[in-house]
Amino acid sequence: MDEVKIKDSTGNPAPLGLMGFGMTTVLLNLHNAGLFTLGSMILAMGIFYGGLAQIIAGIMEWKKGNTFGTTAFTSYGLFWLSFVGLVMLPGMGIDVAAPTVGGIVAYLIMWGIFTGLMFIGTLKTNRALQTVFLSLTVLFFLLAIGEATGISTITVIAGYEGIFCGFSAIYTAMAQVINEAHGRTILPLWPVE
Repeated sequence: MDEVKIKDSTGNPAPLGLMGFGMTTVLLNLHNAGLFTLGSMILAMGIFYGGLAQIIAGIMEWKKGNTFGTTAFTSYGLFWLSFVGLVMLPGMGIDVAAPTVGGIVAYLIMWGIFTGLMFIGTLKTNRALQTVFLSLTVLFFLLAIGEATGISTITVIAGYEGIFCGFSAIYTAMAQVINEAHGRTILPLWPVE
């Protein structure tokens, strides 16, 4: 019996997920760098673009059979939703205490460990994606150190490093979109040889 092959003609969901992650990460880290306060603009981006758009991209990656993309986008989409929950739940009249410093440090360390392991998954992809995951790993650990020590300078440094991380994700997303639209490499992703 002949095997039937189905051709995948769906679009690439990675740019959507990377943009949701990148833009929300830049905005949050502008706050961490001390440029403005944490407010509804960042939290709304965390729910809708950083959260829901990445979850949608993760589900689309699952349909394409991409375990890495599914794990990354759904996890970071849920990171953003959990982050918004950490900020908002204590003030919503629900009987739940705000997280302790130790709790936030543990939260950031766990995300740093997860991201470091996901970075290992990028080692066979391209340098652009490696930059996103390596800089995000550094970001989580810098934020954890800043939170644990209370040294605001570390958090400000983390903010600028996070701005770089977010823009690296935006670059990676737009390189995929622009290169596909033009049918050739305009913005390189520097594939691993």
